[in-house]
Amino acid sequence: MQFDVVVLTDHRYVSPTKKTAYIENVLREDQLVVDALRNQGLTVCRKAWDDPNFNWSTARFALFRTTWDYFDRFAEFSKWLETASQKTQFINSKELIYWNIDKHYLQDLAMAGVTIPKTLFIEKGSKMTLSEAIARASLECGLSTDTFILKPCVSGAARHTYKMEREEIGKYESIFQELIAEEALMLQEFQRHIVSEGETSMMLFHGAFTHAVLKIAKAGDFRVQDDFGGTVHDYHPTDEQIAFAQTVVNAAPQLPMYARVDIFKDNEGNWALAELEIFEPELWFRLKPDAADLLAKVIKNSCLTQEV
Repeated sequence: MQFDVVVLTDHRYVSPTKKTAYIENVLREDQLVVDALRNQGLTVCRKAWDDPNFNWSTARFALFRTTWDYFDRFAEFSKWLETASQKTQFINSKELIYWNIDKHYLQDLAMAGVTIPKTLFIEKGSKMTLSEAIARASLECGLSTDTFILKPCVSGAARHTYKMEREEIGKYESIFQELIAEEALMLQEFQRHIVSEGETSMMLFHGAFTHAVLKIAKAGDFRVQDDFGGTVHDYHPTDEQIAFAQTVVNAAPQLPMYARVDIFKDNEGNWALAELEIFEPELWFRLKPDAADLLAKVIKNSCLTQEV
């Protein structure tokens, strides 16, 4: 059978035997997207990206949705990505995915004029101590803080994300050495407003704003992800916030078909970009179900009609 779109997930969310509230949200949101695409008259299926029995050439387009095990299986995922890209087209494009999957993309956006956190990128295999990295970050990036964030350039769900105080740097030296031997890292200035005010996520489809949420960390934590007890709230951004988000997506190498722009007030009081998610972002359709219909219309009008 031929499909217009295959909606991509990971194997944990195909036929789960134990349905937690988290998994229920994943299933509900993926189903909203599947239904919306079908309502546009498209033939759709939902598959795990590593499904060994699916013929990817039977799908005209593949839509990344909840492939949230990719960063734990990155080598395997990368091989699959290259192979599948030769058999089907990705929404967003292969070029955008390769660019966005590694947070070095923040450097490109900063060069385009987008405000990002003060960040030192430390490449895989670098020979330095964590203390030396902090000294370099202060000299080269202007970090003037006693609180730092360390995290990988390829990651998700706050994997290996650490908040460190200057006086306890020694406690993280072994972790730093283990990580830098295997992957590139980012050393950033801790952003106090994310804890006090939260982080705003804005969804944009083909450059047009659709809806937003405010993510708030639980008391005593700095991570806003609901994996760590953070809460998500419906949010109505200001025109200034929407304009900032549109500036971000327009600075990408291509205008993404769908994107999530995470922003916050930085330590200087300016709007800044935490992340631009155009690969497999959570889009919170459960808070605005009709946004799935908007995405389906964009996909049909911008991608599939060009194939007819």
